[in-house]
Formats: sequence, C-alpha cells, structure tokens
Amino acid sequence: MEDETEEELPAKQKEKAQDAEEKRRKYQFIEDIPGVGPTTAEKLKEMGFHTVESLATATIRELTQASVGEKQAARMIAEARDSLALTFIRADELVKMRENVRRLSTGSKQLDELFGGGLETQTITEFYGEYGVGKSILCHQLAVNVQLPEDRDGLNGSALYIDTEQTFRPEWIIRMAGALGLDPAQTLKKIIYSEAFNSDHQILILEKADKYIQENNVRLIILDSLTSHFRSEYLGREMLVERQQKLNSHLHRLVRLSRAFNACAVVTNQVMSKPNPFFGMAVEAVGGHIVSHTSHTRVFLRRTASGPVRICRLVSSPYLPEDERIFKITEEGIKDINEEDEAHQQTTPHDATYRSSRN
Repeated sequence: MEDETEEELPAKQKEKAQDAEEKRRKYQFIEDIPGVGPTTAEKLKEMGFHTVESLATATIRELTQASVGEKQAARMIAEARDSLALTFIRADELVKMRENVRRLSTGSKQLDELFGGGLETQTITEFYGEYGVGKSILCHQLAVNVQLPEDRDGLNGSALYIDTEQTFRPEWIIRMAGALGLDPAQTLKKIIYSEAFNSDHQILILEKADKYIQENNVRLIILDSLTSHFRSEYLGREMLVERQQKLNSHLHRLVRLSRAFNACAVVTNQVMSKPNPFFGMAVEAVGGHIVSHTSHTRVFLRRTASGPVRICRLVSSPYLPEDERIFKITEEGIKDINEEDEAHQQTTPHDATYRSSRN
C-alpha cells in the first residue's frame, strides 16, 4: 500500500503542476480575458490598453474610466496578472529572472563600462544637460544600436522615438547606420517616429504605444525630451501640483511598458540654473523629485572647454557608484576618444570649477 502511494505521488504532483499551469494560461488578446466583452475591449483600446501586459499593470482606477465597475476591474486585472504568473518570489529567484535583462551599447566602450555593460532593459535611463550637449544625438545613436544583433551589443529590435522638440533628424541615422555596416533604408524603417505637439498629446502617444511596441518588436522607447511641453504649459506655483501629478503618471506608464516588453526606456531632460552653485553643479534637472525618484539611472552630460568631447557623469544608479567618463561626438555618432583627443584635454579654469563642485 505504501509502495503504491509512493508511485502515485509523482503522478499527483505532475497533475497538480499541470493544473497550476492551466490556471496560469497565457491570454493572447484582452478579449480572451473573462469579463472583457467586445464593447469593453473597444473602450479599453481607446484608453491605450491593447495588450494583456498593459492590462496586468493597470490600476483599478484607470479601468473604471472605461465604464467598468471596481469589482469587475479588479477581476480583469487579477486574471491578466495570473496569466503572466506575477507573484511573490525569493531574492535568489529574482537573480535568475534578472538574467532576462538585456543591455544596449551606447556606441562607446567607456560609456558602456560606466553603465555596467550598457543601458539596462526594464528601467528608465535619464540623460540631462544644457542645450547642445548631445542628448538627442545620443538618442539617435541608441535608436540605431538597438537594431544590432545581441552578439554586437544590440537588442535585435526596433525603436519607438517620441519627439517633443523637433530634434529628430534622419540624416544622423543614415550616417550612423553606414558607420556600423547597416543598411540605412532598413534602419530607418525600424524606427517608429511620433511627434508630440503638447503634453496631453505626449501622454496619449505613450498610452496607445503598447500595440505598436508589440507589433514592431520595439526594444527601445525614447522620450526626447520628457519635460519640454510640461515646462512650457504649466507655469507658476499654482499649476505645479497638477504638472507633477501628470509627470508621475506618465513616467510610471513608461516603466510599465519597459518591464512588460523587456525594453530600454530612455528620456532626455532639460536643466535649470541652481541658485547656489557654490554647493554643487550650476544647473539641475527639471522635474523635481518626481523625475529623480522615478528614473532608475540618472546621467549628467556636460561640454568640455572646447571641441566635440563631452563629460558623462553617472549621478545615480540602483547599484553602481557615481563615476564619470568622457566620449566624443563625430559625424558618425558617439565614439570613444583617442590619444589625440586626450592630448587636447588640458586642465582649464572652467574644468577645474566643475571638478571642485563635485568634491
């Protein structure tokens, strides 16, 4: 009798595992989720929920705007999350899950070293600095590099480029692609471009982006720049709270997309003068604590005294120390500096001020 029980045990465990797997079945479309009929699905799509992943990371409050009751919204979200097997895990299991995290090269070995091997997927990387420092050019370079195969430090995917300042230029893409041995025409086809005309339009683009991300294998989402429209439209202290709330929701939407599709999220940010430059850098990023807390990796870009060389400082990271590297901007994109460039980087009063401000 005991032998029979021992023989039956593996079979029961296998059956139990199959039942658990069946329970965590993968829904392909949001219409497949119990409780989501054609009418509800249409309303959800109008609000930007096109995929099961986007529904799984939604809040009850967001779904109630689609004329869905709170209880029904909670059930729909629970079903979507169960299908994705979202649950509590141990830290050692998290280490294994993080093996799915990929890294995207910047085009500079020095910068890749600064970022621990490249930009991480499933996180937001923020580049901020003064006008003309090279933030948009770096975004162009990333939009090309993401199309490279993984053995060349790319992600073998496409890029979604949301432009708020009309800084996107195909000419940069063509030169950068040629320098990497890629077909410029095919490279341009793998960059999905959208221009945001105001902050509400910018928010709407990101809300409806999940469908295009899924259909085009997008592995890089770029917002260039994050704060431009918000800064020009929400003026004065009386509008500050509303602006920060919208920025907060906007950034969390970006985080959810990057995690759901294992994509890199990159935002550029403007700067403003700091009242007390004697106690730190003379400028600081726009957006306040909302942006600084939500961005996982913050990077400050700055010019040197002259020439195409730039200083890239890692300001904050979840696990990397503060540090800095230098790189240069060429006609072919982002490159490492050579010995000749290093010879030109002599200490100047302007550079000394920068170094003293960090110490």
